[in-house]
Amino acid sequence: NQTSGTDFVLLGLTRDPLLQRLLFTVFLIIYLIILLGNIVIMMVIRTDFHLHSPMYFFLFHLAVVDICYATTVVPKMLVNFLVKGSITIVVNACMTQMFFIFLSAGSEVFMLSVMAYDRYVAICNPLKYQEAMSKHFCYQLVGSAWAMGLLYSVLNTIPVLNIRFCGHTEIKHFSCELPPLLSAACSGTFLSKLILLFSAVIFGSSSFLLTLISYIYIIANILKIQSAEGRHKAFSTCSSHFIVVGLLYVTALFQYTKPKSVSSIILDQVLSTQYSILTPMLNPIIYSLKNKDMKTALGRILKKLQF
Repeated sequence: NQTSGTDFVLLGLTRDPLLQRLLFTVFLIIYLIILLGNIVIMMVIRTDFHLHSPMYFFLFHLAVVDICYATTVVPKMLVNFLVKGSITIVVNACMTQMFFIFLSAGSEVFMLSVMAYDRYVAICNPLKYQEAMSKHFCYQLVGSAWAMGLLYSVLNTIPVLNIRFCGHTEIKHFSCELPPLLSAACSGTFLSKLILLFSAVIFGSSSFLLTLISYIYIIANILKIQSAEGRHKAFSTCSSHFIVVGLLYVTALFQYTKPKSVSSIILDQVLSTQYSILTPMLNPIIYSLKNKDMKTALGRILKKLQF
C-alpha cells in the first residue's frame, strides 16, 4: 500500500474566519434538515400501516442513503470550519470516507431509477401493480441498488490504494473525493482515472437511461389524461422529481468526466456541494414532505402523541 504513512491536509472551502463561521451555520442547518427530514420520513413510513407499500418502501431506503451520504461528508466539513488552520486526515480515514461517498452516490442513482420504475408500473399498468411489485421483487430491487453502489465503490477504491502520494499532500477540497485526491497524487493515477471515467459513464448513464425511459412512459400516459387539472397535478409532481434527478446526474457526471482543462477548485466544490449535500436535503422535501399521504400520516401520528 503506497499511500501508507501519509497524512492528507483538507483545505476546505475557505480559510477566512468570518466566512467560516457563516458557512458553519449554513451547513449545520442544512445537515440538521437532512437528518430531521429523513428520520421523520423513516419513522412515519415504519409506524403508519397506510404507507406499507412499494413506493414508500423505496422512499425509506432513499432516506437511508441520503443520511449516509450527508453524514459521510458534512461532519468533517463542519469540523474544518471550526479548526484554525488546515485540518489533517489520516490515510485510512480518507480512504474510508471516499469509499462511503462512492457507495452512497452509486446507491442513490440506482435507488432513484428503482423509484422511477415503480411510478412507471403504478401509472402505466395500475391493474398489474400489486402483482408486478411483489414484496420479494421490491427487496430484490433495493438489494440491487445497494449492490450496484457497493460495486461502484469497490471498483474505484481499490486502485487508489496503489497510488503514490508524496509527503505533505494537500487536498484542495472539503472531503476525500476522488478527483481532487487524484490531483494531489505524485504518480500512478492513470488506472484510477481510467476506471473512474468508465465507471462514471457506465453506471451513471445506465441508471439515468433507466430513469429517463420510465419518465418518458409516465409523461406519455399523463398526456392521455382527459382532465386538465389531473394532467397539471401529475406534471407538477413528475417535473419536480425530474429536476432533482437531472441536477444530480448532470453535476455528478460532469464532475467525474470533465477534462482537466475545465476543472477549477471553486467549480469542483460547487458541483460536489450540489450532489452530495443539497440533493439529500431536497429529496425528502420533493419526494415525501410534499406528498399528501405522507403529510396525512404525519398528522395522524402527531394526533396520537397529543393524547
